[in-house]
Amino acid sequence: MAHRPKPDYDVIVIGAGHAGCEAAYAGARLGMKTLLVTINLDAIAQMSCNPAIGGLAKGHLVREIDALGGIMACAIDATGIQFRMLNTGKGPAVRALRAQADKHAYSLWMKQLLEQIPNLNLRQAMVEHIHPTDVGGWEIELQYATRISCRALILTTGTFLDGLIHIGLKSFPAGRAGEFSCDTLSSSLSRLGLELGRLKTGTPARLDAKTIDFSGLDLQRGDEPPPPFSFTTERINRPQVPCYITYTNPETHRIIRDNLDRSPLYGGKIVGIGPRYCPSIEDKVMRFADKERHQIFLEPEGLDTNEIYANGISSSLPEDVQIRFMRTIKGLEQVVPTRPAYAIEYTFVPPTQLGPTFEVKDLPSLFLAGQINGTSGYEEAAAQGMVAGINAAQKIKGEEPIVLTRADAYIGVMIDDLVTKGTREPYRMFTSRAEYRLLLRQDNADLRLTELGYKLGLIDSERYSAFCRYREQIERELERLRSTPMKWSELNEKTLEELGLRMMEKSITLAQFLARPEVTYDYLVSLGLAGALDNPRAIEQVTIAIKYAGYIVKQADAIEQAKRLEQTLLPEDIDYAAIKGLRKEAAEKLNQIRPRSIGQASRISGVNPADVTVLLIYLKTRSAKPARAQSQKSKVRR
Repeated sequence: MAHRPKPDYDVIVIGAGHAGCEAAYAGARLGMKTLLVTINLDAIAQMSCNPAIGGLAKGHLVREIDALGGIMACAIDATGIQFRMLNTGKGPAVRALRAQADKHAYSLWMKQLLEQIPNLNLRQAMVEHIHPTDVGGWEIELQYATRISCRALILTTGTFLDGLIHIGLKSFPAGRAGEFSCDTLSSSLSRLGLELGRLKTGTPARLDAKTIDFSGLDLQRGDEPPPPFSFTTERINRPQVPCYITYTNPETHRIIRDNLDRSPLYGGKIVGIGPRYCPSIEDKVMRFADKERHQIFLEPEGLDTNEIYANGISSSLPEDVQIRFMRTIKGLEQVVPTRPAYAIEYTFVPPTQLGPTFEVKDLPSLFLAGQINGTSGYEEAAAQGMVAGINAAQKIKGEEPIVLTRADAYIGVMIDDLVTKGTREPYRMFTSRAEYRLLLRQDNADLRLTELGYKLGLIDSERYSAFCRYREQIERELERLRSTPMKWSELNEKTLEELGLRMMEKSITLAQFLARPEVTYDYLVSLGLAGALDNPRAIEQVTIAIKYAGYIVKQADAIEQAKRLEQTLLPEDIDYAAIKGLRKEAAEKLNQIRPRSIGQASRISGVNPADVTVLLIYLKTRSAKPARAQSQKSKVRR
């Protein structure tokens, strides 16, 4: 028998952005000998655009990454310079944390952490090609012809795959400003049979703080004390700084409109589709012509730099036009940019070619994560990287893959959206995408996912023990509140009057009392009716569980109904075109995506309820055939 050389690594990760960092960390922590390859080791976890983490729905993703044992939340807690909880006036399902980052400190913190992880090596190099090996693994070919082999390969190329920057009518290859693009790797993907597409994103100018007049601008401070992202962070110790708010005006818009002929976006030079929910200022001015102004956030890029990120005026206009329109804005009348705004086009892989583990369906042990899958945002990328890293390790170990569903996590919602529906524009996470968002809150991510993180080996025993104690506190107090009667006679007339209540003969439980809108847990404390619960997070969980109990039960019932469809698996060998009664469009989509279950099939664009019924009848008929055949054989024997 011929000797087969042992691969150089178990897992290789190409790209050290937010997806690559989480993928490499997860793989190494799960015992895989891992290599992280990047074009520039000094730009690990670089914040190419907004120096911030979290926000609406994105904050949910960060908390879920942390609950599973990932590193993004710890990184921002260590380097954040402003933390704010958003939507505090709304229900708990849509509240989300956002933090401004010290951009360079974040990157350095991540690099230093990864350098210390056992089983993980970092290497600066350009990967030009990838090749499948004859033993089921992969080989990467570096720019200087060196080849390195592995059992599983994870691509997290961000905007570097055929990256093309546009500033006005000038264009040049780059992965981001000042860095090389990777212009050969996509040819390997094409040769492997993958369909490719083009997307576009952009970033605003960076401004010199010395040239900005902040005196007349709206001040926006963070929360005090700063709320941390990670469930393991006790407090934020870094200095906190404010941001400022200003606005465009009709003169700003006039200059932009008058120079659209110099915009690559409106001149036809850019072919990639841009983000719908984070448009350039040119798009805002044209699409919302009735609006007289657009909001701009002036955000510091760090404690040790003078650069300001101008959030809200992303642009691909020429630099001279950028300066002209910015100087019409209050506070920016004398502004001097340190770096111009630009648009960037890049190659991506339409994600319907992937399974829910982010493994390419027809290319075993090749995983894709991040912007290569058509997403936008650091948080979406990091979540994908973590899932890909976990599942690469699971595959090598010969263990079952980890598949998060829409009922498990926002991560599961994103995965299902990508691999089932695909995307034609940069995908961004929103709370509205999650049908079970009352259960998938950012505050309970640990209760949903830490058990899984511990079973995988990403959560250590010390953290898990602390989590178990926290979970038990919540469960004990909920049981006490639900079983302890509340006697109205214990409340004096003044208290009843304050609450707008009348004396009731029928006794209720403390849980029913707390469920009233005007009653808080602190009020129970003041009445001497609270338990021995002093953890603010545990109190929050108890309060939400009681006050939203009816809605939570309804969503739990809906999840159980949906599970039945998810558990009705579709055989991998089905030829959907041969199923009678299935519409041609549905058969084509089903053959392309190859859904795992009836539930996933029902969410594919082009598959309607009648098609799902046909599939259910087909499965019932198919399962009955072997039984009939066995019955016929028995009759022959008799």
